[in-house]
Amino acid sequence: MRRITRRLRRGFKRTSEALIGIITLGLLKGMRLIETDRIADFAGWMARTIGPLLRENRIGRANLTSAFPEKSKAEIDAILRGSWDNLGRVGAEFAHLDRLDFDANHPAQSARIEFTQETTDRFQRLSDDGKPALIFAAHLANWELPAICAATYKLDSAVLYRRPNIAGIDRWLRETRASGMGELISTGLEAPMKIAAALERGAHVGMLVDQYYVRGVPVTFFGRRTMANPLLARLARHFDCPIHGTRIVRLPDYRFRLDLTEAISPTRDAEGKIDIAGTMQVITSVIEGWIREHPEQWLWLHRRWRPEDQQAVNARS
Repeated sequence: MRRITRRLRRGFKRTSEALIGIITLGLLKGMRLIETDRIADFAGWMARTIGPLLRENRIGRANLTSAFPEKSKAEIDAILRGSWDNLGRVGAEFAHLDRLDFDANHPAQSARIEFTQETTDRFQRLSDDGKPALIFAAHLANWELPAICAATYKLDSAVLYRRPNIAGIDRWLRETRASGMGELISTGLEAPMKIAAALERGAHVGMLVDQYYVRGVPVTFFGRRTMANPLLARLARHFDCPIHGTRIVRLPDYRFRLDLTEAISPTRDAEGKIDIAGTMQVITSVIEGWIREHPEQWLWLHRRWRPEDQQAVNARS
């Protein structure tokens, strides 16, 4: 009987996921029929309207109140509305990423994405030096765009991403993104080997590093202890390659700006090797600075901090 029950549950799960995949793909294809700015405006409005009713809104408010104790309730509310608006727009823009392009030879004339001359020069140096590099990013504005910009600059690039649970959506993602975003490496047991192979051939490997990681290293973020994924620092230590940060800033009139930092200086131990936790703290501090500039464009709606981490700090102090 138990075996039959397990089979029924697995069958129901497969059927449910297949149905969700069909509906999601239908929505994505439907959104492509609507002009990019119109569907982004609508999705932003929907997220601002529905978001405050969800549990994640309480998480976001608690995060913001702790991160910005000096801000008033009205200011916190405004940032939270902006975060929901940005998330809605990202969802709509996901179906139109191939249309949010730019001319790498004439970035100033781009209809969507602009660069400073400093960023353009840094991209060009990365493209010409023939060396591998590690690129970190955060869930700011439309965080999908840096990978597209890198591919447009003809950078040999690979992107670490979290594979969707639904196979149909993952297949659509790979079919529609691989040509415009470089190699896609899904998180999992094989990811470190694939990333290592990419770096050995001289590729530029990008990853998002601003989410909580249970088996991570401790860092301080907005004055509170949390855990960061150490993978990027470990790779930098093993391959001794430069680390850069990149972000997208959402601008008025449906435009974006891409920023690329100079190589950051990792912390090193007494033997001169890259210190994993110290380097992740440097990276986390860069990301905190970005968020402080545009707090309404970051994803405040997830549990970036956990009570048990702060309790561990208190117990040792």
